[in-house]
This record gives sequence, C-alpha cells and structure tokens, in this order.
Amino acid sequence: MNKAKLMVFEGQGQPMSLQEQNIPDLKPGEILVKNRYTSICGSDLHTYCGLRQEKVPTVLGHEIVGEILAFSDEHHQTDHLGNKLHVGDLVTWSIFSSDPDSAMSRAGMPQKGSGLFKYGHAQVTADDALHGGLSTHCILKPGTAVLGISKEVPLPVAAIINCAVATVAGALRLAGNLTEKTILITGSGLLGMVCAAMCKDAGAKFIHVADINLQRLEQANDFGANETHLLTDPTVQLPGGIDVAFDMSGSADAMENCLNTLAIGGTAVWIGAVFNTRKVQVDAESVVRRLITIKGLHNYNFEDFVYAVNFISKNHKVFPFEKVVSKEFSLSDTNEAFKYAVEHKPLRVGINLDQQTDQTNG
Repeated sequence: MNKAKLMVFEGQGQPMSLQEQNIPDLKPGEILVKNRYTSICGSDLHTYCGLRQEKVPTVLGHEIVGEILAFSDEHHQTDHLGNKLHVGDLVTWSIFSSDPDSAMSRAGMPQKGSGLFKYGHAQVTADDALHGGLSTHCILKPGTAVLGISKEVPLPVAAIINCAVATVAGALRLAGNLTEKTILITGSGLLGMVCAAMCKDAGAKFIHVADINLQRLEQANDFGANETHLLTDPTVQLPGGIDVAFDMSGSADAMENCLNTLAIGGTAVWIGAVFNTRKVQVDAESVVRRLITIKGLHNYNFEDFVYAVNFISKNHKVFPFEKVVSKEFSLSDTNEAFKYAVEHKPLRVGINLDQQTDQTNG
C-alpha cells in the first residue's frame, strides 16, 4: 500500500513509462482511492496525439472508478449527498475539484471555480503525482464531489459516469423538459450514445442521430435512436422541425446543420467543441426570426454528476452500456491500449487496474 504504480506521459510520440512512487501522507480533507478501472476518453487521445496540450509529465485518464482505501484524519467521511462513506466503498468522483465558496461555484458552475484542479490533466510533481486514472491509486482533493456506486454496476460502465455521462446530463439540464420533444443528436460517439439513452429515458418523442460512421449509427439504435442518418451519403437530408439539437461531435458543419434543422423556438446545445476547428458560421437573422436558443456546456456541475450516477444506477441494464468498452488492457499495456484506440476508434478502450501490473521503470 506504500507504493503506487503510474503510467507517465511525457509528450506526443513518446511511449508512456510505468513508474513507481511512494504514496504520500494524506493532507486534510483528502481520500486515498485504489483505482479499479479507467476508460480512455477522447480528450486523452487528443493529448496523446498532440491535438491537445497538457503540462508534462502527466498521468492521463479521468474516467475512473475506484475503491476507498483511507481517509485523512480530518475528513468528514461522507459523500457529496451526505451519505456515509466507508473504507472499501466503490466510488466515482467529479473530474475536477474547486473552491466551493468561489463565485462560479455559488453560481452553479464549479467546473469554472477558483482553485480549479482537473484529474487526469495535471502535471506530475515530486509530491503530487497520484491524480490520474492511469495509476494504481488516486488522491482525491477537497472540493471534489465523491459519490458511492452500487457494486452491481459493472466497473467499465461505472468508469464513464464522471465524464461522458455527467457531461450529457448537463446538456439535458440546459435543454429543459424533453417530454414529447423531437431530438437531433449529431455525433454518435459515447456522448451521442449516452445522449440518446438519456433523451429516451426523459420521455423524448422521437430521436434522430446523425454521424459519418455507419457502425456507430448502428449501435445508436440500441441506445434509443428512432432513426439514424449517415452524413457521408450525399442523398441524406437531415429532418426539420427539431425541438432540441445536441451536438456531440464538435464539427463546425454539424453545428451549422443543427441550427438549420431547428423548429421555431428550438434549442441547440453544443458540448463537443473542445478542440480547435474552423469557426462556425451563424445566420444571425435566422436565429433571431426563428427564436432560436444556442447554449454551450463545458464539463458539468455537481447536480449533473448526481443525475449521472442515478441514471446509470437505474439504466445500466436497460441500455447495452456493457458494450461500450470493446477491449481492455492492463496498466502495463497502456501504450498498446492507446495504439488500439487510435487505430480502431471504438467507443472506449478500458484499463483494468485489477489485472497484474509489472515491468516497472523506477
């Protein structure tokens, strides 16, 4: 328990190295977690491929689920909702910590609060290295929302809660009541799949999903889509009369198409645009005359996180979430896992931290 193993990322084109570090004494308000499972998110791949810049060295991975090993002496030992936590509990946690008393946090945007720290994105230092999913352990900082998870939820499914599922929960919050609404989702990666399932669960009348990948569109049918649209087919026309259009792709073309499909009074919610691309062209007159609302969301707040945990707890068997992770690897095989993810582009690749890890480089 005194040592942790971690895969350290030094930069694009360099293989990650398996290193060993001492587990430091916990500071006030911290929790020590044994990571059980990590899934490789699209933003991890963007960093790995050089499309996103992080301070290095770092330990990637923020879609994590783990088991509590220890609390600091001063920790209140309750979760975000006030429920008692115990050593051995399975938990998920927000991908960030921030000052709960900051203006942004009080305004319901803790992901933009002061003192922001993001798991899986921080630089490794001599005394602060255990903050990513590609590690055997993680130290949770004060200001992190921690929630218990039923051990009935499979680990690969539990791992995606604190990123993809919670982010989509935030998108639904911005969209408002979806009962009997007609929905368009552009982008059928994991965000799009989760969005279709959540919209179905929220009572949407009809769900359209559009993408350039036929295989992913076929999967979308299992997650609640009523009709799919292959955007590489020149004969395909997206439907009109859409009440809410969610863009999960970040594609400028897709976001422009979303606006064109909206009915009078419709709402567009954009969450996929977290990387550099061309500027979106917006017809301002059309937006004004059709009473269109455009909303953007980066990450999520704690309300969304709670919704995400409840949604998966209720629906992890209703929709085929167990198929989200197509292949899993051990921690020591992380480099092979990233190569597989880049080459095959599955919804997710998993790192099973319960598998044996060796080949340590001091």
